[in-house]
Amino acid sequence: MLAAQIRASVLECASPLALFCMAISSTSNPSRSLALDALRGLAILAMLLSGQMPFDSHALPSWMYHAQEPPPTFQFQANLPGISWVDLVFPFFLFAMGAAFPLALSKRMENKTAPWKLFLFVAERAFLLGFFALFVQLIRPYTMNQHPTTQTWLIALLGFFIFFPILTRLPEAWPRAVKSSIRAVGWLTAILFCALVTYPNGSGFKVTRSDIIIIVLTNMAVFGSLVWMFTRENLTLRLGVLGIVFAIRLSNLPTPTEGWVHDLWMASPLPWIFQLYYLQYLSIVIPGTIAGDLILQWTRRETSPEKISTARSWPLAHYAAVLLTMAGLVLVTLIGLKGRWLIETTLLAFSLCFIGWMLLRAPLNETEKLFQKLFHWGIYWLVLGLVFEPWEGGIKKDHPTLSYYFVTSGLAICVFISFSILIDVWQQKRWLRLLIDNGQNPMIAYAGINNFITPVLALVGADQLLTQFATTPWRGFCKGAVITLLMALTVSLLTRKKIFWRT
Repeated sequence: MLAAQIRASVLECASPLALFCMAISSTSNPSRSLALDALRGLAILAMLLSGQMPFDSHALPSWMYHAQEPPPTFQFQANLPGISWVDLVFPFFLFAMGAAFPLALSKRMENKTAPWKLFLFVAERAFLLGFFALFVQLIRPYTMNQHPTTQTWLIALLGFFIFFPILTRLPEAWPRAVKSSIRAVGWLTAILFCALVTYPNGSGFKVTRSDIIIIVLTNMAVFGSLVWMFTRENLTLRLGVLGIVFAIRLSNLPTPTEGWVHDLWMASPLPWIFQLYYLQYLSIVIPGTIAGDLILQWTRRETSPEKISTARSWPLAHYAAVLLTMAGLVLVTLIGLKGRWLIETTLLAFSLCFIGWMLLRAPLNETEKLFQKLFHWGIYWLVLGLVFEPWEGGIKKDHPTLSYYFVTSGLAICVFISFSILIDVWQQKRWLRLLIDNGQNPMIAYAGINNFITPVLALVGADQLLTQFATTPWRGFCKGAVITLLMALTVSLLTRKKIFWRT
């Protein structure tokens, strides 16, 4: 099943690539929300960290893993309710994806871009994400060889570098012929790689062998974009689409009923890339698009960011109280649902929602109005999710329950508000710089953890030192944190050099 499969699975070392990358530039997006980048960066780095946890006799406490795959056996337990911090990373990424659609597509639509060009843009994005899902699975070292050799590590590095000429945003000022030549070299190399690489069982490239997380993101990129484009000016219609997804989902899980809805749910002309089952994640993406609309309106306010900082605003203590309330909601919900203190958790969460509502009830400027509107939606999604908690035997990520979709959407809004206070109000962007940089370049981080950092550490012998150090559970965690930090720093360097992958 899809839900059981989803898990997380320096640049100078390559002189030719470094010379190529140093020439790359990228224009900044005036509508960009750095807090949204930070939310996406938190999701991708937490996803990478969760994949580096010790999964052996040195296992950590159960709250450090997916709630339905607890230590010491890590066997999937479909009837085990609860969520952990690890279970937040995928929905946070989906929510950030949904929130980014208005920011990425609104200018094209307002410029009266021809519909076929809009669909072509969405199709191109889907194609690149689909390619990424297939290729990133193909080049993983432990997929090619369960006992990697030096040759395996070098091939894995080559696979990672192939992504750059294909996905890197090239400057608009470069001649079309130059850009086309770079793309052609990348695609030809990728095709040769797919034709020549073999797996331990002797098989080669197959479209049925892919990264399930990226496959889901591909489907959400297509259908989430289309839903937003067709309902951009009609929120009621968008919520109606969510209602239809909701109804289809209710008709099939946890006990599917035979009939045309079930048949439609299971049917697919291309099951390796699309299944209607994936569309249930629109229950997170659509709430994200609603938040994205509000963020877009905020970025277009008449008053500039510089003037906002000098306008009337709440005192520092007021913002600190809001920040603590947002953090409290996340912690209370996670700890309470994992520990199964359901009544206490619900009452305390409702109390914190009321406190947050009181704190945000009298905004003085545009940023505070944004927080108020977002939090109202956050309260709605969180309360809806908590009310649904008993359904399907309690909240679960695997297999995802209705409660899971809405609780995580509400918590994503709380985290966004917290990051926005730090970045947009207190002007402390440097505190979250690493998250922001990785949030602007998530695909490099996703591919690089297995195909850059791990091979480099193995080739220089550092992996053996880290393994010798990781003799206890928490030392194992430190090892994973070091690997994740190295990846985060690498991505941050590339981002600051204006080297981005477009997907």
